[in-house]
Amino acid sequence: MSEQKVMNRWLVVVGGILIQLCLGAIYAWSAFTKKLTVAPFELTRTQTQVIFSVGLLTFAVVMALIAGKWQKKVGPKIVALTGGLVLGLGYVLAGLAGTSYLGILVGVGILGGAGIGLAYVCPIAALVKWFPDKKGLITGLAVAGFGFGALIWVKLTAGFKFGPVDLTPGWNGLFGMGWTVSKVFILYGILFAVLVALGAMVMVNPPDGWKPAGWEPPAAAKAASTGGVDFSTMEMVRTSQYWVLFCTFLVGATAGLMVIGVIKLFGIDALTANGIETAKADVMTGTAMGLFYALLNGFGRIVWGSISDKTGRKNAIVLMSLIQGAMMIAFYFIGGREIGLYLGAAIIGFNFGGNFALFPAATADYFGNKNVGTNYPWVFMSYGVGGLIGPILGGAMGDAKAWIWAFIPAGIACIVMGVVAMTLKPPEHKAA
Repeated sequence: MSEQKVMNRWLVVVGGILIQLCLGAIYAWSAFTKKLTVAPFELTRTQTQVIFSVGLLTFAVVMALIAGKWQKKVGPKIVALTGGLVLGLGYVLAGLAGTSYLGILVGVGILGGAGIGLAYVCPIAALVKWFPDKKGLITGLAVAGFGFGALIWVKLTAGFKFGPVDLTPGWNGLFGMGWTVSKVFILYGILFAVLVALGAMVMVNPPDGWKPAGWEPPAAAKAASTGGVDFSTMEMVRTSQYWVLFCTFLVGATAGLMVIGVIKLFGIDALTANGIETAKADVMTGTAMGLFYALLNGFGRIVWGSISDKTGRKNAIVLMSLIQGAMMIAFYFIGGREIGLYLGAAIIGFNFGGNFALFPAATADYFGNKNVGTNYPWVFMSYGVGGLIGPILGGAMGDAKAWIWAFIPAGIACIVMGVVAMTLKPPEHKAA
């Protein structure tokens, strides 16, 4: 294929970010949790987290069992487009379900999660092939939209207020205009379907044999640690490296997803216990999630990815895990003060975002660039397990008024796996 017919690879980045902005809606769940616990819904805190957890688990399972193999067979465009349509349909159905817990669980949790699972791997798989020279940075950019998307979808519900800064004076978001949760679900579903479809139009793989100008594949001596040696999925899961990556991602996902799911519930409890009025606490927790967590979550994907290109994937994973563990423990003690809530949300969000740049890049490094689209979903299954453990643990401890038993164990687990990750080294390829 001639150079003139090869798509500009940065256009694929733009399409990938647009897709991920919509998929990041799952991280905007905190915008709905408080309203779902009062009339007319009257769900328990645990029920709100079950919806979130089912969405996360479905996301990971569909990505592993369907999306990885399907996009390898038909290309990323069709799979991403299908994912956007399923995601949009899920939110529309959740809106039409009214106050039905089962309807919202199926719409947002199962269909929404499935749509995200189909579309999520497509930009990652395509861009690792387009950017073998910048895997850490480019996977960070590709999934940064997922983190930034939460900021957009959260703030659309309540207005773009960031502490004392109000970018939309006089407008208090869709909820402030009198929109119900159900109507917001329907609007979001339509937007997700349209925007993901637009991004999918440029989701294509490079021609066979294509490589960036001036870049040469690594020499054989370096190939084992830079994606030059390809493992099948079955070969990968037989290595100790796979299980270290899986378990390290698992505890990082558990911590980050728990905070996303309960930051509003925990924050309001902690702030009001320190004498802050409920209305003010509600604004503060919205800012903590909608600004500090969401924004730093997006930046963390880019920054940690870029850092790992310079320090190596192992060193970045170890450092990120240790910092996250310490911050999870500290967050329980400082989250009842406004500055502490913002600081904790920012650092936890920053480190949580780093997972989504470091683990796909590490999967490509250790198990091959060519098969990352089919291999990474099986590393990513850890995220689905973490999505079950973290939010449900947080919701249960919130109902029991025992928040300490949510944050401290999650922090210790991150520290332990950060130490274990120090043992990572390129695997030896042994044919099945």
